[in-house]
Parts: sequence; C-alpha cells; structure tokens
Amino acid sequence: MRVLYRVRQFWRTLIANAGSPELEPPTELLNPAQAALFDQLQSGEKAHALTMARRLMEQGELQADLLVAALLHDVGKLHHHLHPLERAMVVLVKAVMPEHACRWGNSSLNELNGIPRWRKAFVVAQQHAAWGAELAHQAGVSPLTETLIRLHHHPLALNGDTAETSLLRKLWLVDNES
Repeated sequence: MRVLYRVRQFWRTLIANAGSPELEPPTELLNPAQAALFDQLQSGEKAHALTMARRLMEQGELQADLLVAALLHDVGKLHHHLHPLERAMVVLVKAVMPEHACRWGNSSLNELNGIPRWRKAFVVAQQHAAWGAELAHQAGVSPLTETLIRLHHHPLALNGDTAETSLLRKLWLVDNES
C-alpha cells in the first residue's frame, strides 16, 4: 500500500494551510533559532514534521532530542523549496530507477545553482539530511539531535543496539509512516 501512502502524502502537502495554528511547533521544545528554522519550512513539511512529533509523543516518546529531530529533520530542504510535483517525480524515479535517482542526486550545495531545475529535486532529496544537520547545528541543537537529523535517511545507520540507533529507528519509522 506504499502507493496509497504516497497519494495521501501528496494530497496533505497540497492542502496544508501555512497560516494554520495546527502548524505551530510545541514552543517548549525549540529555542528561538530552531523555531525560526521550523517557521521557514513549507506548510506541507511543517505538517509532516508535526505529525511525526505527535506520533512519537502518542507512543510515549518524550526524549527531547528525538522530538526536536522530528520537527527539524527536513530543514535542509530550505536550500531549495520543492514543488509537490518535483517530490512526486523523485518518488517515482526512486521506485523505478533508483540508480538514476542516486546519480542525479550526487551534487553538493555549492553546485545546486549550476544544475538543471529537474535535477535539483534529486539533489535535495539526497542531500537535505546533511544540509539540515548543519542548519540545526547552527541553531543550537544537541549533538544527538544533529546526528539523528543527519542520518534519518540512512538505513545502514539503523543497525546496532545503541541508544542512538534506537532513537534513529523510531525517527525513521515515523518519517516513513507520516
């Protein structure tokens, strides 16, 4: 049912209302610099992040680093806002031609302005976790939160039995369900 999930995700992105009070993060979790980052996210990304944080809290997760990572995990996308159709293109290409998606996404932030717009979506999809970790670091997140953001799209990082990998698995699961 992955297709149905993606259709719902696409629809929620289209209808998210940027001015909605439902898109405000829990103020006690974020410092002012982190809240400013969150506020710059597109409304669909805000809704996704808040859904993740709420699901974690409903599961009894109160670990602040995990909740902040849920709220800020996509801030790397601030370097280039994606249109919902660009997101859909990336999802489709990843499903059908993952090697192409990987190759097209292999560029740095410095190269972003010099590549065709259609490829930028793949670069953002592949690089936003690293970019987001850097932005979150600059906003004063803990080292653990920074690591969770950096690795939230790396399945190999889910291996192991440490407290960090346990939190990363929880973040990865709600990200893929939200």
